[in-house]
Amino acid sequence: MSINNFLIAVIAVIVSPLLGGLLTGIDRKITARMQNRQGPPILQPFYDFFKLIGKQDIAVNQTQMVYVLGHLLFAIGALVMLVLQQDLLMIMFILAFSGISLIMGASSIRSPYSKIGAQREIMSMMAYEPVLLLMVVGVYKATGSFMISGIFEHEKPLLYSLPLVFLSFLFILTIKLRKSPFDFATSHHGHQELIKGLTIEFSGTQLALIELTDWIDLVLFMGLISLFFAQPIWVGILIALVCYFIEILIDNISARMTWQWMVKTTWVAGIGVALVNIVWMYLIP
Repeated sequence: MSINNFLIAVIAVIVSPLLGGLLTGIDRKITARMQNRQGPPILQPFYDFFKLIGKQDIAVNQTQMVYVLGHLLFAIGALVMLVLQQDLLMIMFILAFSGISLIMGASSIRSPYSKIGAQREIMSMMAYEPVLLLMVVGVYKATGSFMISGIFEHEKPLLYSLPLVFLSFLFILTIKLRKSPFDFATSHHGHQELIKGLTIEFSGTQLALIELTDWIDLVLFMGLISLFFAQPIWVGILIALVCYFIEILIDNISARMTWQWMVKTTWVAGIGVALVNIVWMYLIP
């Protein structure tokens, strides 16, 4: 790795949590305004993060922190590969390992809420992972490469070639960000039958690191959206922010559905729509 790439990676690792926390604070503020509330300050996620860091860690078992660190480090690895314009397929695999690490951490705890949350997170991954892989296939067909650098070298934005794949990606983004109607495993709002589900038995520094990983994931997926509009990149960033606002709107106007409905809808609509786009590309080059 060259010095320039190393510096880019370091800057990305430092800046992305700051951007993710800021976007989360804006999310809370917009949500409050939609509900006719004043809402917390935009910097509240950072206040919560440092408060959690100062709390006493109460671990149910000794492996919890190992899984949490795996969850964080895999997410950082995927982010670094994204900013360095590396292999998109490998990024998806690393993101999957990040999610699996958190599931294993929740499953290692003898709590019914935690185990139910872990099971629902597995169902969520079964729903959105095929769409992510189809997106990678579509990118390869459009650019002839799995490398993100190939997207920037492509003569036209990916959206022109992959409009239906883009819609499918936005659909599963609601699942990945754990927003209604797909906040089954855990959410920012405690549910009666699940409480905090997947993260209920994590506290202190462990919970702070999970929040930090969520911020990194948020920035990473905003970056993936911008790849569909990579020329010019500022248009991609603007479109990503608009898409995030749409996700916030959906979160506030939607009631939570069942996980069975989520899987069925995603496999029929999300995967089906993406497949139509990819098959069309192969039939009509």
